[in-house]
Amino acid sequence: MPNASIIAVGTELLFGQTVNTNAAYVSEQLQLLGISVLYHFTVGDNPGRMKRTLALAFEESDIVVTTGGLGPTQDDITKEMIAEQMGAPLEFDEEAMARLDAIMRDIGRGNYTENNKKQAYLPRGCTVFYNNAGTAPGFALEAGGKTAIALPGPPREMKRMMQESAIPYLAGKSDSVIFSKMLRFYGIGESALETALLPIIDGQTDPTAAPYAKEGECAVRVTSMRRTAQEAEAAVGGAIEQARALAGAYLYSTEDEEYHEVVVRLLRERGLVLCCAESCTGGLFAGAITSVPGSSEVFDRGFVTYSNEAKVALLGVSKETIDRYGAVSEPCCREMALGALARSRADIAVAVTGIAGPSGDTCGKPVGTGYYGIAWAGGVEVHERYFRNRGRRVNRSAAVLELCDTIRRKLEGAGGPPEKKILT
Repeated sequence: MPNASIIAVGTELLFGQTVNTNAAYVSEQLQLLGISVLYHFTVGDNPGRMKRTLALAFEESDIVVTTGGLGPTQDDITKEMIAEQMGAPLEFDEEAMARLDAIMRDIGRGNYTENNKKQAYLPRGCTVFYNNAGTAPGFALEAGGKTAIALPGPPREMKRMMQESAIPYLAGKSDSVIFSKMLRFYGIGESALETALLPIIDGQTDPTAAPYAKEGECAVRVTSMRRTAQEAEAAVGGAIEQARALAGAYLYSTEDEEYHEVVVRLLRERGLVLCCAESCTGGLFAGAITSVPGSSEVFDRGFVTYSNEAKVALLGVSKETIDRYGAVSEPCCREMALGALARSRADIAVAVTGIAGPSGDTCGKPVGTGYYGIAWAGGVEVHERYFRNRGRRVNRSAAVLELCDTIRRKLEGAGGPPEKKILT
């Protein structure tokens, strides 16, 4: 199986002015082609360091993919350094020049500066990747059993050239196909999940399972490399079923979906409408749900009742309940969920009230304490959850995940999902 290294070129990457998202995208695409990525390099616009980086990458890898440094200015040196490294002098490309002329005329810059013509010079013998989203062409160049793939730096241009030119070019260089799925888990820690999945992880050859810690949840990438896509997909499917048997209570997606995306999908599949009442999250849950395209089909409204007065006025929470138990309590959360359901056209209402921090530890309830309720025409449930205090932002995000988990478990529970509310 061929292997590759990726070189991201640009001093702005080293300064932290630009985040290097290109390397992650290229890595993912190469893995899907069955090309194993060995190294990521980041190098500034410096000829000496660029030469040394290219030499090291070619020493270790069959394929070197570069992103950036193909433009018209003096610090765009990637093309020149690759040509020098691989012994291919630059030559003028008529089509690249004609394309550049056409683009400049289209944008009203017929008299563009001379340095733009630099982009029309390409290594002798290369396969040119003409840029359908910008001006600088990329290319593939082979020499001495090594392959260089040069792609532009702007992500929009790079991704399009990768899909239209580089992937078809590289597809014939691997005799294997890689297929992966990302599984998402909630309610179990990374070490506990790894322990649960040891029958898959221990002694793994193919497929492989690699756990990842994410903020508030865990993920596992299951990967297989086989002769055909069908064989790889079948192997991954078998491993997913094994993971479901071992830790299915915590598995909420096999498609690398965010939890709020799963909630919207489940509601849509069941024809149910949701509303919410939020205190400590301040509308964060409603914002997550409505960020999903098509959520208008399944989301009716949200109540942000941050103050005690708002809980009483908007949701009908009893003042006596708050005086006796406090706003962060099971009785208050219960009345919030029921009040939201009664004041909406939703079939399901969820509610959250808690202490987001960084301070607010009162009445024996530490920061991170929260109550999560769900109400439907047939009843209401509330549970208490405590999250270790990891700061206000993380605490609020954890509360959103917990609300999503509350909904999913209700919709997928043994008793079946709630019935639709009969509106009068």
